Amino acid sequence: MLDIKFIRENPDKVKNVCKNRQVKLDIGKILKMEEEIRKIRQEKELLEAKQNQVNKKITTAEKKEKEEMLKEMKGIAAEKKEKAKKLDGLEKELDKLLCQIPNMCLEGVPIGEDERYNVTLREVGEKTKFDFKPKDYLEIGEELDLIDIKRASKVSGSRFGYLKREAPLLEFALINLAMETFLKEGFIPVIPPVLIKPEMMKAMGYIDSEKDLAERYFLEKDNLFLVGTSEQSIGPMHADETFQEEDLPRRYVGFSTCFREEAGSYGKDTKGILRVHQFDKIEMFSFCLPEKSVDEHQLLLKMEEKLMQLLEIPYRVVQLCSGDLARPSAATYDIEAWLPGQDKYRETHSSSNCTDFQARRLNIRYKAKSGKLSFVHTLNGTVFAMGRMIIAILENYQQKDGSIKIPEVLQKYLGFKKIEKKG
Repeated sequence: MLDIKFIRENPDKVKNVCKNRQVKLDIGKILKMEEEIRKIRQEKELLEAKQNQVNKKITTAEKKEKEEMLKEMKGIAAEKKEKAKKLDGLEKELDKLLCQIPNMCLEGVPIGEDERYNVTLREVGEKTKFDFKPKDYLEIGEELDLIDIKRASKVSGSRFGYLKREAPLLEFALINLAMETFLKEGFIPVIPPVLIKPEMMKAMGYIDSEKDLAERYFLEKDNLFLVGTSEQSIGPMHADETFQEEDLPRRYVGFSTCFREEAGSYGKDTKGILRVHQFDKIEMFSFCLPEKSVDEHQLLLKMEEKLMQLLEIPYRVVQLCSGDLARPSAATYDIEAWLPGQDKYRETHSSSNCTDFQARRLNIRYKAKSGKLSFVHTLNGTVFAMGRMIIAILENYQQKDGSIKIPEVLQKYLGFKKIEKKG
């Protein structure tokens, strides 16, 4: 959430960011409403002051004067109640509108209405070449009995899959590689809850719009949301807490199962495990000093690239344009892996700098050495989305005889170097 003072002082900047991020909002209406709220608050405070004055006098007043005072007090109480009711309604309406305002874009973010305006920053590694026609991951997975969509559909419906035989072992190897890499860098490992309260999901900025809400699984009976990524439950860990400046950055690496409705994606990747309702994921999350968040974002991106290079999977780095950013993000980089079986790049990683947008809602601050209190900046980044990384390995490491070579960096975690067709 943006600071209302910032909106008041920079209405044109806020209008411009809404335009660039394809969000239709009447900022003038929001400011008028906020002005009216401030006016009613002042009126309410004056009534309270008057009430206190009358209260002090009433104890020493004569009977007739006391009756007049009690009558006046009754009128003040009724007027104050009316003001409070109006104030409550306006504050709720204002909060709802403020939650619609996206984060400000950081300098250098490309301006554009959708993914067509995203900018490729670099391509790393040569696209994998074969002396045979490469298969896509689903054909490979079904031939080697690694992925079972048919039985998952029978048990759970569409957009689910069983990972079988060596595929789960491949996931565990990726987890081991990630944890070993991130522990060396001082990240704190965490397995967070996958069910969180609505107020925490709202504070993270992931249910502000109908589109966002449509992506979430909500358990009405328990009044809890299932997380779509572990960052949604790692961020609120420190809600209403204050870090000391010397304790920052605080970096976590979390593993969890994630759940997404995939609303509006019907017809896209409906078969297979690329776009599913349930998947496992390892995620980075960082709380840092505001002046360090741009550098911190580069660190998260560097860690993502390091893992892709260790796995020797060709990829490209893409900077998202203004219209393609998630609402809390001020800047986002995606990594897209080359998938030879599909002859295209597909997204496997995303990292975002959310500046103080989430921290402001969560009330997460830090105390500077000078004693000043300020909001921290929060950042998140994908380590491995398991299904997508398994897809990238299957397609890039397929062999002519139908087997899959295990990436060298993962071999030490497994008792085999190749996945072969079962006899």
